[in-house]
Amino acid sequence: MASANIGPKRLVVGAHYGLRDWLAQRITAVLMALYAVVVGVYAVFFLPAGYEAWARLFVPLWMKIATLVVILALIYHVWVGMREIFMDYIKPTAIRLALYVFVILWLAACAAWSVQILWSV
Repeated sequence: MASANIGPKRLVVGAHYGLRDWLAQRITAVLMALYAVVVGVYAVFFLPAGYEAWARLFVPLWMKIATLVVILALIYHVWVGMREIFMDYIKPTAIRLALYVFVILWLAACAAWSVQILWSV
């Protein structure tokens, strides 16, 4: 006799994050890589050495916004990765929840600190 959980009528359970998270990881990684290459090439070939020149790079509003978008992409990238690690390897629910809360608070603090740094230049 065939099981009711096999085939097109099987019961699907779970969070269904798979494709969305995989795509989010790839998109954020490409965004961060492009930003790193563009800023790196500009810094190596067009930016004079020194802190003042480096700080001046982040003065225009468009650069602050681009950097903030990349920082938010990095934070989301980290969150997806850490959540996947915790779901796969931390089985006790209470510990996993505590780790989720810690990572969320840590990432929120990093985001706030990044905004403070960006807008202080």
